[in-house]
Amino acid sequence: MKLDEALRQYLVQITVNDGKSPRTIASYHRDLNQYLEFMKSRNIEDSSKISQKDVEQFILAQNRVKKNKSVIRMAASIRSFHQFMSFLYNEEDPSVNLQVHGSGLTLPIYCTVEEIGLLMGSFDDTDPRQILDHALLELIYSCGLRISECVGMTLNRIDLESGMVRVLGKGNKERIVPIARGSISILKKYRDTVRPLWLRKPTGLFFINRLGHPVTSRSVELMLKSKCNEIGLKKHITPHKLRHSYATHLLQNGADLRSIQEMLGHSDIQTTEIYTHVQNQHMFDSYAKYFPAEKENDLGSDTDDVDNDKKNSSNSNE
Repeated sequence: MKLDEALRQYLVQITVNDGKSPRTIASYHRDLNQYLEFMKSRNIEDSSKISQKDVEQFILAQNRVKKNKSVIRMAASIRSFHQFMSFLYNEEDPSVNLQVHGSGLTLPIYCTVEEIGLLMGSFDDTDPRQILDHALLELIYSCGLRISECVGMTLNRIDLESGMVRVLGKGNKERIVPIARGSISILKKYRDTVRPLWLRKPTGLFFINRLGHPVTSRSVELMLKSKCNEIGLKKHITPHKLRHSYATHLLQNGADLRSIQEMLGHSDIQTTEIYTHVQNQHMFDSYAKYFPAEKENDLGSDTDDVDNDKKNSSNSNE
């Protein structure tokens, strides 16, 4: 939707239906005017064309000239606007991972390998609905797909025999991504047993629901939220954060940044480089957790042990 029309629709929503105060509405209007003017300066005229990188660049620019309290408020305005566009018009939400705290823009949230195992292992693969849900999340995580790429996947683009998928990404750019071997069995089970059961009329879409309708991005988001609550996963995990997890786990296991860029479909390597910051933070956290000198509470006892060892060694040598 054109930016000016999208803003008009959003302001009607928060004025008429949300019951926000005039002061709050004026604040959101002011923030979003700046935000959308920034997008226009980057030759972006449609709300569906705004990317995660565009949102981050705006916030970083605001960080340089505004107090953090103002930036936090602007981030809230942006999230509210894109959630509205995502819900009513099924646009991909580029602000879904935007988190601004007292110290500014934060790194992407991702699941650990153990959390992914807990999530994927929680489905009942004898229940057709859960087979669908499991297959959706497996494809998103094992191929690092955007949610729109997953729900828009067609039968002719996924080859479960060779374990490859042709992904049609942003700007109609195509990339070929391998499917993790551990994900193929549930995808075959869905394709061969559940999909034919639910098929009402011919469609090229790979994923359909029990009514034979296309699976929507919103339904996947709600399903994942419900599943995380069910298994007690405290992190706020979204389908896009499964994509973050994919990239982070690749980097942690030695994949090079250029390969990750290609598999994610990033046009700019700078977008992919955020994961090096995630990796560095993981390294620093591990250092602080395991390196003895960082354990201030244990330092005295460790020193005493070393002194005793020296004495024992000296006595034994004597």
